[in-house]
Amino acid sequence: MDTQLNKPLISVITPAYNSEAHISRTIESVRAQTLPDWEMIITDDCSNDRTIDIIRSFQEKDDRIKLIQLEKNQGAAVARNTSIAEAKGRFLAFLDSDDQWLPQKLEKQLQFMQANDVAFSFTQYYPVNEAGEKTGAVEDEIPDKIEYNQLIKSNVIGCLTVMLDLEKTGPVKMVNIRTRQDYVLWLELCKRGFPAYNLKEPLALYRIKGESISSNKFKMAKQNWKVYREIEKLSLLKSIWYFLHYMYLKTKKYLKK
Repeated sequence: MDTQLNKPLISVITPAYNSEAHISRTIESVRAQTLPDWEMIITDDCSNDRTIDIIRSFQEKDDRIKLIQLEKNQGAAVARNTSIAEAKGRFLAFLDSDDQWLPQKLEKQLQFMQANDVAFSFTQYYPVNEAGEKTGAVEDEIPDKIEYNQLIKSNVIGCLTVMLDLEKTGPVKMVNIRTRQDYVLWLELCKRGFPAYNLKEPLALYRIKGESISSNKFKMAKQNWKVYREIEKLSLLKSIWYFLHYMYLKTKKYLKK
């Protein structure tokens, strides 16, 4: 019988697709957490490499790892929502299948949230390359507290660092779009009165993909515009205003490198 006593405290939400190159490190970084009271729900989005075999090999060693397999490829939003629907923990933590956490991530973030009575928190992170080598500085100009009017200008919250207290926020679900679905959820939470609080310590490793930086920047800018107009339903004037802020902040960040 499923009682509160045998429910995990934290549910780790992981979408996976053709992740054989990195998912072992991702899972190991969760298993290495100093806080052991978690479940990791990995939803595979129809991988055609060895991702499933690797996940199953970890399941044989650790029953906290759950695997769900989608019948057709549907994107990260559906994969995340599938994991969220099966989550039993009070807290949700997000980790993609090519990223990693440092060992004290869950413990420190949980302590931070409980000490400050916070529903929505995030941490800083180190950018790393395909080999796992640190490639840049940690963002150090992000405010301690972020509300909607700040977040709409630019998403400074790394999905791999977010933790939510569902007892405070209530159920959550990501909008079914191919990219920026996490950003839309953060905006929704802020609108509902749950600002994001920054634990100003790097506790995760974010892997920079091999895609060209210029191409990626163009795609992200295009997606931000889509969020303003199609998801947030902002007027054309407001969308232009926030988009200019977005471009300014991104340019400023690029010039600092």
